[in-house]
Amino acid sequence: MTDNTTSVGSAGRPEAGVSTLKGRTGAGAPAETRGKTTMADGVVAKIAGLAAREVPGIHHLGGGMARAFGAMRERVPGGGGGGSVTQGVKVEVGERQAAVDLNIVVEYGVSIVDVTGDVRTNVIGAVERMTGLEVVEVNIAVDDVHLPDEEGAEESDAGEGRVR
Repeated sequence: MTDNTTSVGSAGRPEAGVSTLKGRTGAGAPAETRGKTTMADGVVAKIAGLAAREVPGIHHLGGGMARAFGAMRERVPGGGGGGSVTQGVKVEVGERQAAVDLNIVVEYGVSIVDVTGDVRTNVIGAVERMTGLEVVEVNIAVDDVHLPDEEGAEESDAGEGRVR
């Protein structure tokens, strides 16, 4: 007989980090319970970065310095010209939980409150669905607002110093 018990908190939900599973191990146990899976911080950061970039109204991730270093990295041969998916993303990953910090640049004219809410929803959904980790918080710092007239300046800066 198998006895599965989970400690329940005062709100009626399982408490994080308190779940205990008692029962058979070895050949008689289900395959998904045999062994341990760990997630590297970089894996969670990539998932969070891609999920944040999917939200309409996000122009870029990363603060001014991070974007400057990213642009410099793109100009160096072999420096990773595609830009880093994890730029502007910092994560802390535990055994069962993760916390995400994002630095974003939003498009001018969008509701920052709505965009950040959508980013939180998308990041939490993607990380929890793909990793099984509970996302305890998504902190967002809005570092800049991208103005429409900045397009020409960015394109001319991107073209400088490149060999054609």
